[in-house]
Amino acid sequence: MKTNISKNNQGVKVISRAASILRLLGQETGGLSLGQIATRVELPRSTVQRIVSALADEGLISNTNGSGNIRLGPAFLAIAEASSMTMQSRLRPVMKSLSEETGETVDLAILDKGRMRFIDQIEGSQRLRTVSRIGELFPLTTTANGKAALALLSRASATKLIQAETGSPSQPTPSLKHLIIELDEIRAGHLAKDENEHTEGICAFGVAVTDSSGEVFALSTPVPSSRFHRIKYELAASIKRHVNQFELTQSTNRYK
Repeated sequence: MKTNISKNNQGVKVISRAASILRLLGQETGGLSLGQIATRVELPRSTVQRIVSALADEGLISNTNGSGNIRLGPAFLAIAEASSMTMQSRLRPVMKSLSEETGETVDLAILDKGRMRFIDQIEGSQRLRTVSRIGELFPLTTTANGKAALALLSRASATKLIQAETGSPSQPTPSLKHLIIELDEIRAGHLAKDENEHTEGICAFGVAVTDSSGEVFALSTPVPSSRFHRIKYELAASIKRHVNQFELTQSTNRYK
């Protein structure tokens, strides 16, 4: 009996380690070397090599031509794509209800290779409203959905994406420091916000969620600036209520 328990515990440990590696590769879409993975997940290189080999055999990760540039493989990406559609379907009623309650457009985007890719929209009933194209890409640092997505990542991963997008040096600039503070406020429970940063005349609130595979999705409500400043408190309250309702299965609500 003790032997069986020991084997079960060992199996759980291997699964946990494999999940850590997959999550890391999901954040580092450009790929990592074996040594970089071992350092980041704090495991012996030999252990990582065995797990990586097993995951590669199943198509869950890829090491193209033995280049050492390890990234997520086709089997994992297929699973993620199916999960993406599931999350999109789950979020659509939330988007519809939020749009009906506020009269505003509600957008859905997914974090994709360091950008926010627009995948769905419920168009608002206001005469003056914003409309985007499905498939359009948005930056992370000047949009509400991008900031919301960044706030769900670790500080190190978020900083790396910010620096890649802005070309900021390793030494934080005042603007980078300000954005990092803003992300901390979002993690503490504030809505992400874009006030004329991405497009002059357009403001937005944003909030992000993850699915079971770690994919990051973000809802945002683009509103003409003139109207945004009149309704922002009511709009924020409505967004928080809808997000809390969506996350009722979790032990605590995100917004109080």
